[in-house]
Amino acid sequence: MIEAYRAGRDPARTLTLLSVWLGHSDPADTYWYLQAAPEVAAIAARRLEEEQDS
Repeated sequence: MIEAYRAGRDPARTLTLLSVWLGHSDPADTYWYLQAAPEVAAIAARRLEEEQDS
């Protein structure tokens, strides 16, 4: 996910692919794990701010 944000890829698509790869039936189950990685949230927040500034 971190690399997806850094590369400017669609995080929703990346989360879906990661969810399938991990064998989760629902991307929300995968998202739960990502909440434990504060770096992901920080990168997502910066990206959102950049989009809002554009």
